[in-house]
Amino acid sequence: MAGAPRIRLTPLTPADLDAHLAGQDEQLTRWYTGGPSTREATAAYLHHCVTQWERRGPLRAFGIRVDDTPAGTLDLRFAGDEVDIAYGLYPSWRGRGLATRAVLLACRYAASEGARLAVIKVDPANPVSAAVARRAGFTFAGRDTTFDRHTLPLTP
Repeated sequence: MAGAPRIRLTPLTPADLDAHLAGQDEQLTRWYTGGPSTREATAAYLHHCVTQWERRGPLRAFGIRVDDTPAGTLDLRFAGDEVDIAYGLYPSWRGRGLATRAVLLACRYAASEGARLAVIKVDPANPVSAAVARRAGFTFAGRDTTFDRHTLPLTP
């Protein structure tokens, strides 16, 4: 993409606390976190993220960065040969294709870690997230009791 901003994923750390709290809005808390976070709860979550990285646990939480500026977060949750992907952008970064690009980067990483199927679960009332999944090459694979399931086979 000529002229597209440089995007990268980096592990979330406690240094991301202020940017994450500042980036919360109604959409992010509704679709991604389930509700507004307190400073203390977010700090505890970021500490948990660091511990998961250190132990190579099933959660790998990333900050989505444009150059060095925090633009959102992306979580991978590994279970066997599948990986669930969840993502959210801070308000000023939406509508630029960054979530799609972040998902594609995350899929490459997940494949390198042994995942063979990527899954994005989307609330049916969130068409923007479903559009990200489609643009990243995922296909609709059905609905469970709550979410639409979009999948993408991964290759190493």
